[in-house]
Amino acid sequence: MIDYQQIIDTYYKEDNELRHILLVHSQSVARKALQIVSLHPELQLDARFVEEAAMLHDIGVRWCNAPGIQCFGTEPYICHGRIGAELLRKQGLERHARVCERHTGAGLSLQEIVSQQLPLPHQDFLPETLEEQVICYADKFFSKTRLDREKTVEQALDSLASLVRKASSASATGPKCSNNNDNVTDNLIQLRHAIKCVITLGWRICSE
Repeated sequence: MIDYQQIIDTYYKEDNELRHILLVHSQSVARKALQIVSLHPELQLDARFVEEAAMLHDIGVRWCNAPGIQCFGTEPYICHGRIGAELLRKQGLERHARVCERHTGAGLSLQEIVSQQLPLPHQDFLPETLEEQVICYADKFFSKTRLDREKTVEQALDSLASLVRKASSASATGPKCSNNNDNVTDNLIQLRHAIKCVITLGWRICSE
């Protein structure tokens, strides 16, 4: 068990708009993720870890250049997960770090990183454990620019459909990477299907 609030306070000391955005967004994601956990006891998900990791998944945003959410750093926004992961690894929080670096979009594959020339290490950053997946799913329903709104099922699915199309395009035009072409699109389609099942079945994860 960790004190996630203490970690947040360490890096976001000032009571300003950025801290407000981070806290409200993270609380929304944590609340939604915990709904999934409570409605799916047979999966034996680690509820405490889900709460902790959801609250810390965006801890790296302050170092990024995203003025729309009061971030005035120098790093590209897509790097916020990696930055957060580095912070948490320094504190020995490997499981939490993995959530940070694997929640962006629907997760990022090696193929996407290479074909789109993203400023990230050349490796897969896809949610693998159930806890990682649950937090990634929950995050898709909330935006840091519209804190008072939760996306509808349709909006969340449209967002994921866009990611699927981008992945398909990258697979078709980008360089070959160890048979990852089909895996990129398959993974995102599975993620989109899982979110639909989560909502349709009352926040339950569908593994079919």
